[in-house]
Amino acid sequence: MVSRRRFITGTGSLLAAAALPLRPASAAPIPPGAHVPALIIGSGYGGSVTALRLAQAGVDVHLVEMGMAWDSPGTDGKIFANTTRPDYRSFWLRTRTKQPLSNFLGFPLDKDVPRHTGILDAEEFGGITVYQGRGVGGGSLVNGGMAVTPRRENFGAVLPSVDVDEMYDVYYPRANAGLGVTHVDQAWWESAPCYQYARVGRKHAQRSGFPFVFVPNVYDWEYMKQEAAGAVPKSALEGEVIYGNNHGKKTLQKTYLARAAATGRVTVSPLHKVRSVSPAAGGGYTVAIDQLDTAGNTTATKTVTADRVFFAAGSVGTSKLLTMLKATGALPGLNSEIGKGWGDNGNVMCGRANHMWDATGKLQSAMPTAGIDNWAAGGAFAEVAPLPTGIETYASFYLSITKNPHRAEFSWNAAAGRVELNWQTAWKQPSIDAARTIFDKINAKEGTIYRTDLFGSSKIWGDHLTYHPLGGAVLNRATDNYGRLHGHPGLYVVDGSLIPGNTSVNPFVTITALAERNIEKIIATDL
Repeated sequence: MVSRRRFITGTGSLLAAAALPLRPASAAPIPPGAHVPALIIGSGYGGSVTALRLAQAGVDVHLVEMGMAWDSPGTDGKIFANTTRPDYRSFWLRTRTKQPLSNFLGFPLDKDVPRHTGILDAEEFGGITVYQGRGVGGGSLVNGGMAVTPRRENFGAVLPSVDVDEMYDVYYPRANAGLGVTHVDQAWWESAPCYQYARVGRKHAQRSGFPFVFVPNVYDWEYMKQEAAGAVPKSALEGEVIYGNNHGKKTLQKTYLARAAATGRVTVSPLHKVRSVSPAAGGGYTVAIDQLDTAGNTTATKTVTADRVFFAAGSVGTSKLLTMLKATGALPGLNSEIGKGWGDNGNVMCGRANHMWDATGKLQSAMPTAGIDNWAAGGAFAEVAPLPTGIETYASFYLSITKNPHRAEFSWNAAAGRVELNWQTAWKQPSIDAARTIFDKINAKEGTIYRTDLFGSSKIWGDHLTYHPLGGAVLNRATDNYGRLHGHPGLYVVDGSLIPGNTSVNPFVTITALAERNIEKIIATDL
């Protein structure tokens, strides 16, 4: 058993995390028949936190990741592809891109690409496309880095069974430090050409009476200043975001996973997909794993055993796996809450066509820094997002997070042999209504209109997708109040599937903080 004092002492200086160079954990395919004390499925925020804290507590960890390691450059000398020039690296096992913005100025943007285990998965269900990061580092590889802690007064509606004071006094600070979260230098921001689009967004928000708030990010702002000065290779200022960022962003590879690697106790198996988890005859769990090549083919199937298994495959990945394992009898003790409580964080996108005197700039940083907060009055928080096209668009673009009440459920379709989600596109209407509380008013004040060329023919709202999947194995329902799965001791959920559908802001800091809270308790009481 590890004491709280010893555990916290063992974390070392979290503030130094952002300065660590990239040092990947030992990468080696897990051998058939291996036995490991702790196996983690997925390397996103929850999985990375869990790997680090278990390793610091003296536990040997094997981390299984379905995506690639993303540690080798392509033929262009870069690890990640550019946002405006998607290629084989950009999408997970698709032969044609499925970009969040499908059209621009009347032209379709998608194109054919070779099938490859690329970085961004556009996973399609009946009523929604869910964008997810694929690779060591999970969603941290493909998001805009907006590291937002929810307002304290909103937290009770997000995770009602979690102590608010503990989260805001201990675990949110710990997560922000571990992630390397910082604020942009506002004096520099005020004159930087790459943030002209955000300053236009501020002017329009404030003229309509909406609070404009700066939000933290995990980007290295000193690096961005050097990008602007032409002293280093451009990254955010080259529009790099949804297909990876080659230089300035502090992804999990550079923070939690680098520190986990430094313990010498963490091994990673990229391109390994877990097919099944079931109780082992001698205790612990039998885990069946497919090893993949970069075309998505299974090159080997192996079985290993683990004393404890931590599900960290993301909201969709964990929910799908647990739903299948329950329905097929592999984990019969799982309760009826498995697969329930899934939401899209109320995501909806839109663009506005500005007047010629409100140019947004042809150089736009891909890392957003601010948002419009109308959560209390209208149920919407709108990220002022970039459109890094390299040309002047006279357009303002927004990703809204809204108070959408709808929750979907995963279920097992035995005839088709797959897990399905019952989300309905019509359920986005509350999100559109909430976003309208901001943008209808701004358009009326500015005499502007919505853009209709971004999401298909004459379509105003990007209501077909989410970047922020949450829920499916909800805390204190499918699990106990610390992520232990009911019915199967030694199985845990540590990712965004614990959060019931909405966080009121971008969710990854909350996922990280909750993982910090839960794994501290698990180490202190279960090991």
